[in-house]
Amino acid sequence: MTSNHPARRGLSLVFSLAMAFGAGHAFAEARTLDTAYGPVTVDGDVERVVTLYEGALDSAYAVGVEPVGAIMTRGGDSVATYLQDRADGINIVGTARETNLEAVVALQPDIILASSRLPKEQYDLLSKVAPTLVPTTSGFKPDNWRAEAEFFAKALDKEDEMQQALTDVDAHIAEVARTVEARIPADERDAVLARWMPQGPLIMASTLFSTGLLEATGFTVGDAGAVKANRPHSSPLSQENLNLMDGDWLFLATLNTEGRDALAAAEKSPAYNRLSVVEKGHVIPVDGQIWTSATGPLAAQSILDTIESQLPDAR
Repeated sequence: MTSNHPARRGLSLVFSLAMAFGAGHAFAEARTLDTAYGPVTVDGDVERVVTLYEGALDSAYAVGVEPVGAIMTRGGDSVATYLQDRADGINIVGTARETNLEAVVALQPDIILASSRLPKEQYDLLSKVAPTLVPTTSGFKPDNWRAEAEFFAKALDKEDEMQQALTDVDAHIAEVARTVEARIPADERDAVLARWMPQGPLIMASTLFSTGLLEATGFTVGDAGAVKANRPHSSPLSQENLNLMDGDWLFLATLNTEGRDALAAAEKSPAYNRLSVVEKGHVIPVDGQIWTSATGPLAAQSILDTIESQLPDAR
């Protein structure tokens, strides 16, 4: 029955409009996250996202969110090369070490996703601009990236999408692990990850995101005792200490042109060419922007692709 009473007709119209609009758009519920600086509530949908951490940018793209601002990658002048197709036109708002607060304010973000290492002073400033989400992870642990990816996904109200992304990564890990087992004998899987810088090579810790993926696929990753506790890498190695990188496999990263030039010069030196891993042809060149700087589901897939493509042929 249709009411002719003006007040009732008005209420009916409001109710109908609310139902019609609600049917086409599901608003995100408010969610409260435990962060490094206490609980932070994100209320409803977020459209303008600024990321101050490479892992946050990767996670956002992995769940279908396109941030409006991000920091440049280490050794580069924009976001990491593996994300540049997705990040066309994104605004750069600083580096991992220093945020350009004015640039962040200009973007009028709904939320800011940051690294667990964001200093309290910067947090206090940024949180006045928008809710700022800082994960509670600490130190260098191979699985920190998973906890951070889930954290950022909750902030974006994309938890289901992230679970699917992580499930896909786990399936890829299992696939690569089967191939490693089939193609490399168990006693020939010692591996080192190093990054060649203009000052010399750094051995990367065995507790990082990428070295954790190497371990998960069947390699045994070491650092020859060159990396101090809770540090991401060693000091630059001298020519006399290059043997610390030796082993069955060497995954060798560079970040930029300067690093690649330094490596090209070293590859002509006797000390480098005496390494058994060089003589065996088991030096695998990898992208340092992914292997030594990035984290997240998309970076994980790229690392797994590289491992898989560089494995020796079937025995």
